[in-house]
Amino acid sequence: MALIEDNGKGRARASLPPWIQTAFLTIGSIAMTMLGLLFVTFIIGRVMPIDPVLAIVGERASQSTYDAVFLELGLDKPLIVQFAYYIWDVLHLDFGTSLLNARPVAEDIARVFPATLELATLGIFFGIVFGVPLGVVAAARKGSWIDQLARVLALVGYSMPIFWLGLMGLLIFYGILGWVGGPGRVGIFYVDVVPSVTGLILVDAALDGNWDVFKDAFSHIILPASLLGYYSLAYISRMTRSFMLEQLSAEYITTARVKGMSEWDVIWKHAFRNIRVQLITVIALSYATLLEGSVLTEIIFSWPGIGSYITTALLSADMNAVLGGTVVVGLIFILLNIFSDLLYKVFDPRAK
Repeated sequence: MALIEDNGKGRARASLPPWIQTAFLTIGSIAMTMLGLLFVTFIIGRVMPIDPVLAIVGERASQSTYDAVFLELGLDKPLIVQFAYYIWDVLHLDFGTSLLNARPVAEDIARVFPATLELATLGIFFGIVFGVPLGVVAAARKGSWIDQLARVLALVGYSMPIFWLGLMGLLIFYGILGWVGGPGRVGIFYVDVVPSVTGLILVDAALDGNWDVFKDAFSHIILPASLLGYYSLAYISRMTRSFMLEQLSAEYITTARVKGMSEWDVIWKHAFRNIRVQLITVIALSYATLLEGSVLTEIIFSWPGIGSYITTALLSADMNAVLGGTVVVGLIFILLNIFSDLLYKVFDPRAK
């Protein structure tokens, strides 16, 4: 009887379509990860040696004012209740009010994030376009001059501090040669010239048909994006080379060569095809790193992105802004992981 009941339960579970089971597992994983992220940020906000009430009312406020704000923030309630309120606020995209400008933190993040998105997207584009082919060719020509060049480029990209490269880039290409624009997203004469539709200044300038603003914005973004692209290139090319060397030493590659298959087909149609899934993870992690805010790059180039926003808020003890930015960064990593999982199923039929 127990066996029949167990079989019945097994059939009931099996009756659910696989895509529904996958959806439930994905949603559950996202919910648990976000819950853990919110718990960590909530605890950080409570253990920081900063009185949120004093940060709002100031040290000269009266005791009655202090008590009123203390009650308004719900700090008199148990921590579990405060955490529940915190989750409810975050679900409604309410990260509180910034102490620096008295604006909602959600509005500030919506304003600064497109700048980071634009910079990181162009940077990862450079990293993929140049890093993947460089890694493949380096592996295919192991020991050659191009392999040595790829390894040196990767080593320099890992070793050189990005703030030093940024300063040298500004000095040479902006200060001496004048090939690129200076710090900021556009020159002072082009600020607020085109209407902000997407927040991506290159896209907004193109939509408005203002190509003077587009050229100026491109001259400002090309140097920081190239530096981030070089940083990504170093990582992507190194991992691509490592993955390709492993595949090129496999027996099926030797068999393909013995059968007379061209070297191009061996490398790109067989070896590279089998590393695409691994590269998805590498590229997704690299993109997430850039999107979380390349703080030093944004500070050096006065780029008004989320990295510089969080840094400024942290130095000013604006914990609402810091925690709100942290939640957004964590959400970016979660979404990119989900996206990479979906791409697994596209490029690897075994994952379906």
